[in-house]
Amino acid sequence: MRPSKAAYSRNLPIRRGLSETEAAIYLSFSPSFFHRLVDLGVMPRPRIAGGRRIWDVEELDVAFRALPREGGEETPFGVDGGNSWTDYE
Repeated sequence: MRPSKAAYSRNLPIRRGLSETEAAIYLSFSPSFFHRLVDLGVMPRPRIAGGRRIWDVEELDVAFRALPREGGEETPFGVDGGNSWTDYE
């Protein structure tokens, strides 16, 4: 008997591709707020694999680091100051 997908995924430190809900949770956002940020171009659009919408963890990290900081610091840690995910496409 083959182990299930869930059994395999429990042993991985983190998955590379996340569903919309998983991506929202990964960033500590509600799914509705994350969806709104995707619509606004602040967060990346998903990749498509076999009809499934999947968010790349590395792209989420880049978009998260590009969010503005409280107090107005524009370019933290070498980020180039882009205002939306579309600046990286």
